[in-house]
Amino acid sequence: MARYTRQRELILQVVRSTMDHPTADWVYRRARGHLPRLSLGTVYRNLKSLAEEGVIREIHTGGHPARFDGNTGRHYHIRCLGCGRVNDLPMSVDPRFEEEAGRAMNFRVLGHQLEVQGLCPLCQDHPPKRGTNDNHSRRHPREEHRR
Repeated sequence: MARYTRQRELILQVVRSTMDHPTADWVYRRARGHLPRLSLGTVYRNLKSLAEEGVIREIHTGGHPARFDGNTGRHYHIRCLGCGRVNDLPMSVDPRFEEEAGRAMNFRVLGHQLEVQGLCPLCQDHPPKRGTNDNHSRRHPREEHRR
């Protein structure tokens, strides 16, 4: 287990303060408001360490930066294919899915992940330009009021 530091505690607090599954850059911007000398490298190292220890969850979504989830309980996600936003789905995890999959394939199932994909309300109104998959330059309304 990594040693306790103010930086590590603040980074964990920032991740747990939001339900939006932030990127390392987002965590860095928020944490620097409290610790101006904090480096981006320190944020990345601590996020990686916290994820390896199971304190937070690292979420990889194709073509977008990794995101981090302070909720390590079993739950599903929904991801916007336009901007990469990831949110928790308010649905119960169904253990029958694992039982049926295990029986059908003769596997001992250890768990599963489900990610629903679509377009968030902002990306529905303003889809990304053709040939790109990046809406990160545009701020979502929820992010604007947090600034």
